[in-house]
Amino acid sequence: MADSNGTTSTVFSKIIAGELPGRFVYQDDSVVAFLTIAPLTQGHVLVVPRDEVDNWESVDDELWNRITEVSRKLGRAVKRAFDAPRAGLIVAGMEVPHLHVHVFPAYTLTDFNFDSVDTNPSAESLDEAQTKIVEALAAE
Repeated sequence: MADSNGTTSTVFSKIIAGELPGRFVYQDDSVVAFLTIAPLTQGHVLVVPRDEVDNWESVDDELWNRITEVSRKLGRAVKRAFDAPRAGLIVAGMEVPHLHVHVFPAYTLTDFNFDSVDTNPSAESLDEAQTKIVEALAAE
């Protein structure tokens, strides 16, 4: 969504528009997925609609179905790419007023604790995660 000056308003919209850097692993006409800069585990991605929608409860059914379809696809990919027993999925929406679904490799229940995020992941770790996820998606 653009403001009255024609500029995008959320950090996610700026990433989607290429105004801020993002490590994308998936893109289509309505949804994108990119690595978060504060991962719960290596391989933590955010599935984000291109359109700014603040709350998951207010998104239309067609877009919600697409978001969950892409989240499942990415869940399978991160599980395979990182040899994780589970893929975690969280819809929190407290950090950025733009709907986003967290998908990440999950090894234990403690992996779901946002107090434990890596606030300074290395560029190498993020690059490696991006490569692994893209390769896992290509193999699907």
